[in-house]
Formats: sequence, C-alpha cells, structure tokens
Amino acid sequence: MTLGSAATTDEIVAFLRSLRNDENIAGMGRFGIATDNALGISNPVMQKIARQVKKNPARALELWETGIREARMLALYTLDPKTLDAATARRLAGDFASWEIVDAAADLFVSARLEDLIPEFAADEREFVRRTAFSMIASAVHLKQEPDGLILGYLAQIEAHAEDERNFVRKAVNWALRNIGKRNRTCHGPALALAEKLATGADKTARWIGRDAVRELTSEKVLERLKD
Repeated sequence: MTLGSAATTDEIVAFLRSLRNDENIAGMGRFGIATDNALGISNPVMQKIARQVKKNPARALELWETGIREARMLALYTLDPKTLDAATARRLAGDFASWEIVDAAADLFVSARLEDLIPEFAADEREFVRRTAFSMIASAVHLKQEPDGLILGYLAQIEAHAEDERNFVRKAVNWALRNIGKRNRTCHGPALALAEKLATGADKTARWIGRDAVRELTSEKVLERLKD
C-alpha cells in the first residue's frame, strides 16, 4: 500500500498497524520510550511516511487523538508550524507522556515561534510538560537570527528548575544549559558560570546538571569550535 496526500486518518492508521514490529517495541522500551501504544516503527520510516502524506493540520489532529505513538509522531511531522497556535500546542502538551514525543513537539513549537510558552511550560508541574520547556530552549538556541540576550535569558529558567530530580526533566535542563553554552563565545561564558555554580551547590540534582555541563563546555572539542 502506498500512501499519498489524500490518505485519510483511517487509511494511515491501518497502514501503520501493518508495519508493527514487536522487536522494535522492546528496543524502544530499553531507551525509556513509552511503549503502551507503540507499533515499533522507527522515526526515519515515520519521516518518510510524513513526506508521502504531506502536511495536513486537520488530519494531523485526528491522528493525534488516536493515542498511537507512531500516529502522534506523524501528527507532529504533518502539522504546519505556520498555522500552529498556542492553544493547540497546549492541547498537545497535555497529552505528553514520552520523551521522544516531547522533543519532536518542541522542535515543532519552536518552528512555529511559540517560545512565549516556555515560561508557562517550565512552571507546569507535569514532568513531560516541564521537559517541553527545556527541550524548546535547546531547540531555540539554533535560531541564529535571535539576539544572544534572548537566549541567555533562559538561564534563569534553568537555574530555577535545576533541582527537579525527575529523570526526563533534569536531562532536558542539562541539555538546554549545554546547548546555550555551545551557541557561541558570547553565550559560553554565562552558561559555564551557571554550570559551575550548580556544580558546587548543595542539591545533588543541580550538581549533576552542573558537573556534566562543565565537563562538556570545557572540553577541547567545544572550546576549539568556539574559536571559529
């Protein structure tokens, strides 16, 4: 079966179910991916399918509502960032339950220029919604046209939530801090200073985040790249 841009939600779901791979599902579980509603289809395959069916926001939201992991990934790939609004982003975030869904959505939200949601998501107590904020920061670092001051402003959010010990939050906070520090020389100094502060603090989660960031931001590879 070959899918095209006219494929319906039901046709797409049926096609995805035909690709179910139980061995891949087990592998996903080992990487901390929620597999309760997974079909075991790799993201490169999902991206190929997305190119075939093309962007369709209305259908994408129908795919999201199925609750199937791969249908939700396809929904994120086929939503149009040009038309995605904050209300829809909040609606999607309310369903987040697995880190790789969060990270794909974060890239989409940044492409849609919804960075104003970062403080709101960071303040949310739900683990995967809070992760979304820091995944968005990690992605927003690559917006080359944005001033460094805007990116450095996110350091306050990182410091505020560096003591959240939940696995998927602390890893995203660490990722955001490292990405800010690697953006350029202007961002490197303040990010490293925060990393060093966290690394010597009283909280064990903050120390882990800080020490790991210090290790990368002082590595020869990063320092050499920042010379360019």
